[in-house]
Amino acid sequence: MALTVSETLSVGSAAKQRQIWSVGGGKGGIGKSLISASLGWQLARMGQRVVVVDADLGGANLHTCLGLPVPARTLADFIQRRLDTLEETLTETGVPGLRLLSGAGDLLTAANIKHLQKVRVLKKIRALDVDVVLIDIGAGTSFNILDFFLISDVSVLTVVPEPSSIENGYRFIKGGLYRRLRAATKHEGTRRLVEAAMDPKNELGLRTPVDLVRRVEAEDPETAALFRREMGAFQPRFVVNEVRSERDVAIGHQLVAACKRHLGLSASYAGFVHFEDAVWQAARRRRLFMADAPTSRAAEEIRRLARDLLKGESLGAGY
Repeated sequence: MALTVSETLSVGSAAKQRQIWSVGGGKGGIGKSLISASLGWQLARMGQRVVVVDADLGGANLHTCLGLPVPARTLADFIQRRLDTLEETLTETGVPGLRLLSGAGDLLTAANIKHLQKVRVLKKIRALDVDVVLIDIGAGTSFNILDFFLISDVSVLTVVPEPSSIENGYRFIKGGLYRRLRAATKHEGTRRLVEAAMDPKNELGLRTPVDLVRRVEAEDPETAALFRREMGAFQPRFVVNEVRSERDVAIGHQLVAACKRHLGLSASYAGFVHFEDAVWQAARRRRLFMADAPTSRAAEEIRRLARDLLKGESLGAGY
């Protein structure tokens, strides 16, 4: 079940200045958690008060990226009401200004938490008294994963230069957009149209979100205008990880163009991170490469990415 409009507004109303960042990806094994940990580390070094949230429910590993043991208190304790507040679950990372809200660990049912549990978690995440909440979400396109992505002020989609990752990343953005549009209206007929459009082989001929909006406009111009506003507000940012060549760098620009052409979205290219031995060597030592190899090219690219995301900047088309 999607968040209703009233629930979405109530989730967002608690925060006036803090930013919610999410880092997602269409598949696992693309370095999403490492990007999340590195961005959180760098933001804290820049003086931001940061909480990194491991929302990969049932498969949490963000603590490992930060070189920490399994936290004693996790999101599972809050979901199961063993703890009353999210603040009680936070773990100090040893980096000033950076704390961790660990995922649910071995709680196998957490990946399918109930709707009201999810709304409660999202509201409390929004209410954390910090500058930036950075959410590392799980792989895939389940409703729970998409909803964590959609509450964010800054939505980052990580891909690697592999066909399956690029395809899954594009599918993730498309699924997120349809999820957002469905949540924007309470009209059941329109919701059914959105659900039909999510099936690429639907009999209505709705192949793209643009087709959907045109169909809705013929019956309900006011809702069509609402959908256009929602599409305009949904501005995902791509990060290409494990870059090895200029051809890999260009993937980000290609994804932005595909989103504009096929989804009607104004996505942007936030940046890229080169593949380097220093990254995996640090990870093998259970160390974050930002601290272990601060002069590496990848570390410099993370620093630039953090600065640009904080300022709302993206790579130019001619980069």
